[in-house]
Amino acid sequence: MDAQAQENFRQFVAGRSSALLRTAVLLSGGDRHAAEDLLQNALVKAAGRWQRIEEPEAYVRRILYRQQISRWRLKWPRREVTVAELPEGAVAPDASGAAELRLVLRTALSRLTARQRTVLVLRYFEDLPEADVARILGCSVGTVRSTAHRSLARLRELAPELAALDPRPQHPSRDFSPVEVRP
Repeated sequence: MDAQAQENFRQFVAGRSSALLRTAVLLSGGDRHAAEDLLQNALVKAAGRWQRIEEPEAYVRRILYRQQISRWRLKWPRREVTVAELPEGAVAPDASGAAELRLVLRTALSRLTARQRTVLVLRYFEDLPEADVARILGCSVGTVRSTAHRSLARLRELAPELAALDPRPQHPSRDFSPVEVRP
């Protein structure tokens, strides 16, 4: 890699690594250390082909997705241990409601399977169409739809406090107002 390409790579890493790390954290279920490893491996792979990459961010994101897919396809996946409560001092308390919702969402996401989490991150965080998610994951659009549906249902079950963010009415029958019929 020549000096100009090295400088371009350094600028890319400095400018985009925080956004890429957020995606990696979501893909890894909130495990920041695993996310840092995931991003570092993706950047190492991208550095080797840097001069031939036309869209660096898209290329690195695709590496992130594929590496995460490889992790949950391993014959002996790493077992995650879930606990009812976080250990004291693990996260500094934040007074804002948005931060609390992020923590609830992160905890709920970490309790989903890797495949469910990946589909939700690609579909809703990355805002990719179902066809693109299916292409990235190597499955059908119907599989993406059913996995997203089941994943959202499981997420609502794990974190009922997120229902306040759901734009759909919780009880559609209560929102119905009868129309008065005049004879």
